[in-house]
Amino acid sequence: MIRVLLADDQALVRAGFKALLDAQADIEVAGEAADGEEALRGVRGLRPDVVLMDIRMPVLDGLAATRRITEDPGLAEVKVVMLTTFEMDEYVFEAIRSGASGFLVKDTEPDELLRAVRAVVEGDALLSPGVTRRLIAEFAARSKEPVAAASLAELTEREREVMALVGIGLSNEEIARRLVVSPLTAKTHVSRTMVKLGARDRAQLVVFAYESGLVRPGWLG
Repeated sequence: MIRVLLADDQALVRAGFKALLDAQADIEVAGEAADGEEALRGVRGLRPDVVLMDIRMPVLDGLAATRRITEDPGLAEVKVVMLTTFEMDEYVFEAIRSGASGFLVKDTEPDELLRAVRAVVEGDALLSPGVTRRLIAEFAARSKEPVAAASLAELTEREREVMALVGIGLSNEEIARRLVVSPLTAKTHVSRTMVKLGARDRAQLVVFAYESGLVRPGWLG
């Protein structure tokens, strides 16, 4: 059973999400929160698998709450998906750097929301359709001069290649086609790379790819 915490200051939004999620055989809403501080208390007490976190909330905003969750080693298994009104919300970029596993617009289709919850539990980054490459391009535009990461030395040549492909926004299926391997093999390479680098999920792997210089701005072919 996938346990979800809903964090949004609008009761109507929480009620809609709760009705949808609780109707699934493999998902349950473990708790709700109306602000960031309440969300933090809920995460620490309930240890949900996934938090659906609104970016703009009173007392403590979703961005700050996400950072506290992802910086706490004891909460390493908790995945955060940010909820926003607009796809290119000004805070989305910082949310990904803060450790969020992805983000969704609030008016996303029900099936996409359900896919999101299931995907992040599997360690996949989740972004609204069509947003991945734009987000990566935004990251590239804002990224500082890369700093060589010693941890990259632990990667095999194939793992570096796979990480670079993740960095330009390719899915496991696209990586498999590019490298002429099976999707399962591509997924295995991605997973091993994440473990070696200590990346929480695929979104953080993209950040590492840019910050290490493995991928540079303009490599979005």
